Amino acid sequence: MSENSKLKGKKVAESAIHDHTYRIFANDLNSNDTVFGGLIMTILDRLAAVIAERHSEKPCVTASVDGFHFLAPAGKGENLICKGAVNKAWGSSMEIGLKVIAENSITQEKKHIVSAYFTFVALDAKRKPCQVPPVLPTTPDEKRRFKEAEIRRNHRFEGLKQIKQSRKES
Repeated sequence: MSENSKLKGKKVAESAIHDHTYRIFANDLNSNDTVFGGLIMTILDRLAAVIAERHSEKPCVTASVDGFHFLAPAGKGENLICKGAVNKAWGSSMEIGLKVIAENSITQEKKHIVSAYFTFVALDAKRKPCQVPPVLPTTPDEKRRFKEAEIRRNHRFEGLKQIKQSRKES
């Protein structure tokens, strides 16, 4: 039985963000006339914090970011449409998955430009990690993301284990 199973589970939809829109202006562009990657990372970190805190009902901090994939550029005059949800929770941590779509304001053409996965940890009043509710996936996509979150977590832990072993051998 997992540590967070003592808490009542919450559905993914209770904390998800479906349509956060950010308009790209000239000051958001790099020397290639595409949006700064760091700007997108900042927006997603903030949205992931909102999702994590909605799910846990606690203050949360970013523990790690992995799988941040830039798939296509976005430019001036486009809108960034951000979507995100908690994929899975373990004890005090949660994986938040985010997706960014670039939308042309005139033609409404859309393209998937970023996917990312953030791990957040919930904190109690003493700023110590505390339990979060388990995630209750209901749709086929939520169930797929729930399963894939466990795979990503296992890869993170295996990578850390290999790094520790490598350092012992050095």
